[in-house]
Amino acid sequence: MRLIALDLDGTLLNDEKELTEENRKALAECMERGIYIVPTTGRTLEGIPAEIKNIPGIRYAITVNGGRIMDKDQNITIDSRLLTREQALQVIDIAEEYPVMYDAYVNGRGVSESRFLDHLEEYGISGAGLKSIRAVRDAYPNIRDHIETCGEMVEKLNIFFKDVSCREEIRRRIEDLGFTIVSSSVYNNLEINAKGATKGEAILRLADYLGIPKEETMAFGDGENDFTMIDTVELGVAMGNAADFLKERADYITLSNNESGVAYAIRKFVLGSEA
Repeated sequence: MRLIALDLDGTLLNDEKELTEENRKALAECMERGIYIVPTTGRTLEGIPAEIKNIPGIRYAITVNGGRIMDKDQNITIDSRLLTREQALQVIDIAEEYPVMYDAYVNGRGVSESRFLDHLEEYGISGAGLKSIRAVRDAYPNIRDHIETCGEMVEKLNIFFKDVSCREEIRRRIEDLGFTIVSSSVYNNLEINAKGATKGEAILRLADYLGIPKEETMAFGDGENDFTMIDTVELGVAMGNAADFLKERADYITLSNNESGVAYAIRKFVLGSEA
């Protein structure tokens, strides 16, 4: 393996959003062997924890579910698949019809409103997740107005639900727009990207950029937005805490994120010694 793509939440990070020492050591050993370690996340580059982003040797990152492929050392975007302003506004118009919270990622930052950020708990967001969201969102008087006037394309839209009974209806309506990829990372959210913005497609584009064949790629994930990469790479690993449908498609099921399952599988298949 020459490229290992890693989802963060529920995968590389434990439930406290921390990188375990076992995982850290396994990543370091991989990079000593010249293997690319690529955080592959629904977050923006800024949202990747410093304890991961600042590990020596981690240069590339796939962010916003494949919407951007970043060279963080050069601070450049290698590839992007983004929503136009008009497309993002169509999605927001649908969300506005329901009792949901929504926000957007624009130019590497989250765009939200105080009416949402002050009530995250009502949408099932708490603990480390709550702190993480507030750290990377900027509050504007109106998300829609900001997108209309800022002149930037939209990297991703997020919708969170108080009541998930309307989740599938909203998903269907957004998918019917014809220009979106809709996925999910937790039970009560939807994540909306542009066509072509999937983790699986982004891994192949980055591998091609680096001159690495698909046969030398590996990926770890736990949720729906990890499905494409688990299904695309040569060795797709589902975490022990992963959704059942992901485990069914994976080549291997490792330990959970709280048991350093990433390190366990890397030692088994890449480094040649089980943890």
